[in-house]
Amino acid sequence: MNKFAKLGLAAVTAIGIAAPAVAETELTMYYPIAVGGKLTEVVDGIVSDFEAANPDIKVNAIYSGNYDDTRVRALSALASGDPAQLAVMFSIDAYDLIEQDLVMAFDDISGVDKNWLNSFYPALMANGNIEGKTWGIPFQRSTIVAYYNKDLFRAAGLDPEAPPTTWDEIISMGKTLTKDGTYGLMIPSTGYPYWMFQALAIQNGKEVMSNDGLTTYFDDQTVIDTLDFWKSLSTEHGIMPEGTVEWGTLRQAFLEGKTAMMWHSTGNLTAVKNNASFDFGVAELPANVRKGSPTGGGNFYVFKETSAEERAAALKLIEFMTSPEQAAAWSIATGYMGVSPAAYETEALKKYTSEFPPALVARNQLEHAVAEFSTFETARVREGLNNAIQAALTGAKSSADALKEAQSAAVRLLRDYQ
Repeated sequence: MNKFAKLGLAAVTAIGIAAPAVAETELTMYYPIAVGGKLTEVVDGIVSDFEAANPDIKVNAIYSGNYDDTRVRALSALASGDPAQLAVMFSIDAYDLIEQDLVMAFDDISGVDKNWLNSFYPALMANGNIEGKTWGIPFQRSTIVAYYNKDLFRAAGLDPEAPPTTWDEIISMGKTLTKDGTYGLMIPSTGYPYWMFQALAIQNGKEVMSNDGLTTYFDDQTVIDTLDFWKSLSTEHGIMPEGTVEWGTLRQAFLEGKTAMMWHSTGNLTAVKNNASFDFGVAELPANVRKGSPTGGGNFYVFKETSAEERAAALKLIEFMTSPEQAAAWSIATGYMGVSPAAYETEALKKYTSEFPPALVARNQLEHAVAEFSTFETARVREGLNNAIQAALTGAKSSADALKEAQSAAVRLLRDYQ
């Protein structure tokens, strides 16, 4: 049992002895469990702490797979009349949720503290701030970071404290590290290929979408060149496997020494820390024209079909889970970022990051971060981009042809919103 659960159990027991309480408000919260670590236990512990402090509120946490699974399950429940008051879903789902009139702006919830809305890192709020209102509150948030095996760096004669900072260094160091069944680098191209591609495009100096959700730039020559570069890491330079690299098994491949470097979510940090049998490092992503990573992960949303009492209870839960102390404990337990500057001023997180500096890398990278890819019709537009990336990486199509097809499809899907 983790410390959250122990604290929650103790508090619940103490309250129960003093005066049994019956919850007056019941909340159903859909929550994605998609990447490393025992996140279910951690979230259960936080919920237990909240219920101990708020015995009039009962929280039913429904764990529902990855972000896409969570959106489907939560919206299916709403459509069938099952109660659901809040969820952590993709930060990039905001446009579609607003378009479907399913969620409400936090600004419109009675009693919301404007200072609280302004307390989070601006880069993490970018996907949730739309047309002057706040629709999502950051919680399970990340950037892409570069994990690298310092032992393999040493064995190859490379400085273990100097990971690649440019694309040219990726290639040169990757070639030095590729040997004896170990690749120099793996970038996952299943699961969330658009996310990795957006990082590469940003580094190459070009965004793949506008900031109003209405326009994509997939067929821009710089974007095409970016996909060609990704493919060249395997076909030309030989530092990465040809074809696709699986998101779900990449962390294990890194832990087994099958790759010296991997790009992955900071949400894997604690799992890597707990399971690596070698000295490893974490670095910001390298630059070509500029440094950069998209943000990633989930936001809290409050569904529109809720009573005033349910909204107030949901707001109280979200405020509790994003408080500096809880955000700090969450970051330590999972590797995800503390979502506010105040989280990093807590004694717990200051102590942890002083002892384990890699926990600061994702936060520090926010200086160069941009909003994660998001448009109206996000799921369908994103699917077209994902398919284009995989078609190019597997050699089924050229980068130019694949991305031009994805752009044409995106234009058709977005036309009505313009």
